[in-house]
Parts: sequence; C-alpha cells; structure tokens
Amino acid sequence: MAHPAPPSSPRHVVVIGAGAVGCATAIEALRLGLRVTVLEAASPGGEQATSYGNAGWLSSHSVVPPALPGAWRQVPSWLLDPLGPLALRWRHLPAALPWLLRYLAAGRTEPRVQRTAHALRRLLVDAPVLHRRLADEAGVPQLIEHRGLLHIYRTRQDFEADALAWRVRARTGVRWDEWDEATLRAREPDLDRRYRFGIFVAEAGHCRNPGAYVAALATHAQAAGAHLVRTRATGLRIEQGRLRAVLTEAGEIACDAAALCAGVHSSALARAAGSRVPLESERGYHVQVSAPGHGPRTPMMVADAKLIAHWMEGGLRAAGQVEIGGLRAGPDWRRAGILWRHLQTLFPGLPERLDDPQVRCWLGHRPSTPDGLPCIGPSAASDDVVLAFGHGHVGLGGSARTGLWVARLLAGQSPGEDLTAFSPSRFQRPRPARPTQAEPA
Repeated sequence: MAHPAPPSSPRHVVVIGAGAVGCATAIEALRLGLRVTVLEAASPGGEQATSYGNAGWLSSHSVVPPALPGAWRQVPSWLLDPLGPLALRWRHLPAALPWLLRYLAAGRTEPRVQRTAHALRRLLVDAPVLHRRLADEAGVPQLIEHRGLLHIYRTRQDFEADALAWRVRARTGVRWDEWDEATLRAREPDLDRRYRFGIFVAEAGHCRNPGAYVAALATHAQAAGAHLVRTRATGLRIEQGRLRAVLTEAGEIACDAAALCAGVHSSALARAAGSRVPLESERGYHVQVSAPGHGPRTPMMVADAKLIAHWMEGGLRAAGQVEIGGLRAGPDWRRAGILWRHLQTLFPGLPERLDDPQVRCWLGHRPSTPDGLPCIGPSAASDDVVLAFGHGHVGLGGSARTGLWVARLLAGQSPGEDLTAFSPSRFQRPRPARPTQAEPA
C-alpha cells in the first residue's frame, strides 16, 4: 500500500533588517507559511533606527519625487547655504556628486516626474488602511490614526505656485479639499495668522509613535514564529545562481531566500548579490517638545518652511530638512534649531530655547535612490535575493505594501503587481556589445 509523501519543510527565508520594511516583510512571509529568520544587530524601533524619528506621515499622496524640473538652478544655493532646506556638506560632495547628477536628471521633465508619481501611488495607496491592519494584529491600534493631513500656505497664490506638484498628484487619483482663511482659522486656532490657505487630503493618515510601532511589529513577528537573531549580515553565499546562506558576524545561516531590508546600509549586500544601486543618506532632523501648550489640530505640512508638524505620543514633533553629508559626519544641530524656530513662529507660546529640558533633537538617515523610487525586486545574481530598500521619504508609509510584494517574491509567487518601475536593474548600465569579426569573403 502506497503512503503519501511527507510534507516538505517550509521554505526558509532570512530578512536582513528589522525596520518598518523588514518587519512588514517578515509578518507577510509568515502569513504565507514561510519559515522566517530576522537579522538585526540593534533594537527594532530604537533611537538609532530611521523609523524612530520619522515624521509619522502615512501619506498616500506623497507621490511627487524630491527633484522637479528646474531643480538644477538651486544647486548653488544648496552649496552656499549650509542651513537651507536642502544642503550639501562640501567634504561629502565628491562622493555624492554622481548620485546628485542622477537626482537632478530624474526630475528634469514633467513626464518623468509623472511616471514616478504613478509608480509611487501604487506603492502608497491605502497606506493608512494597511498599517491599521498591521497595528491591530500587533496590539497597538492606537498608534495609527486616519484623519487626514493638511498642507498650509501663506496665500492661495503660494499654493498656485506649487501647481505642478498638485497637478501631478491629481493625475494619480489624489483628491483634496481647499480650506479658505475662515475655515483654517476655525480648524487651526493656534496657527499663526500669516497662513491663510490650506489643502486638506482626507485619505491620508499618520503614526503617533513610529519607533514604538516598529518595535511592536517586531514583537508581533516573533510571536507569530519569526526567529530574531541579534547580529549583522556581512555577505551572501550564492552558488550557480542560488542563495545558499547569509553570512553574518555570528556565522553562516543556511536559507533558501533572503530579503535585503537594511535601509541605508544595504548597498554592500546588494553589490554582493550583483546589483549596484546608487544609495545616499538624506539626513533628516526632528525636534520634539514634550508638553507644549499650543499646536496643530491636524497633522500638517508647512509649505514655506518645508517641515511636518503634528502630535506624537511624546509631544509635538517638527520633522524635515535634507542634508547630504554621508553616514559618518556628526549632526549639525543648527539644522534642528531651524526647525525649532519655525515651530515657534507657527505656534507662539512654545518654550523659548532649544536647550529647554522639554525639547529633544534627533538625526536619522533616509535611504534614498536618486530617482525617488525604492528598489523592490530580485537581485542581478539570484532571484533568491530580493532587494527592498531605498524608500527615501516614504519608508514608513510604503513599508506595508512593500512587505506584501516582497513576501510573495520570497515565496516564489507573483507579487501581484508590475514592479518594473522599482526594479534594481534600472540602475545597471547596459554592457557594450562585443565587436564581431567579419568572416573572410
């Protein structure tokens, strides 16, 4: 009598990195029945993590890449003003120059910007809904709120000067309401009166404590069966196109597939998998005051100050700034001071000094590609190694859907979407054809 074959053991996958993307990937991989090991040397969601100091926006309308047509005209000011909203550190310029040139080229025409926007919209649409599901499962539903986001302008004319970005958003399906001065006063009574016009995007949401949220997702993944190993990945063992093991500081971990979700530290591992990705840190700062008497009623983006302000679990946070300075340079806390001065003018009555005990400052590293799109897809050397990094300003919001796509790839399934726009191969230069020798006549 024939006996049925025993079930094969689950496919073992290693998720490298326990940030927002890595945790979402691990949870979705477990949902597909995979055996999951997560590698993370530090505490998930800790102060060292990019997500910890995130502005918290789950902005499904953040589809416009950072560089827009004409951005090249601003390069001199970036170089000459170390405290501008986007600044370059001179010492890092030679290393960053190739990335910067690609950054400018990626946004040089409106059609290019629109293609990027359509791709980002597919990544971000319904982000608050996806994150609320994850937060519910992880036992922290209070950390995800879905009550819209507000962009404020001094005048309607200032909004109209920003027409290209909103035109691009509208073509992707984003809709919004206009708030005139009377509506803005009624909805935001603490806001300084120089702001007289607002754009409210009802579909968006925010996270009230990104660090705690990521920590809760990591705990949830472990409770669901993931094995967390506190070590750092150092390489990959790929043989004849198949991944055999992830190399770590604690030794080899044999596996069938791996996801590279190590944020700004992903470049070296991607190269080990045959994919050269131009990745740069867009250094961002935040300031947070623990017990302010005034603040926004609605999470808001301040157009002229280039900052986001809203309530977190620990107080009122203002986040923003882009500094191209690499991973090794120390913080320039003057940039946090700029955020603080803007916050004081937005909501008069806050503490006067940045060194007040109620005020905390933070610096983090956004992992950014020059075209504003993350890398999501198989590596050049092996389909067993899936890249999932480079989300820039949309890492938290885009992490939930990235986790869905990457988990399916790890399971050998179709991601359910065309990921061509996110393919790591878009950065590979085509090899020149070898010259052929004419045959003798």
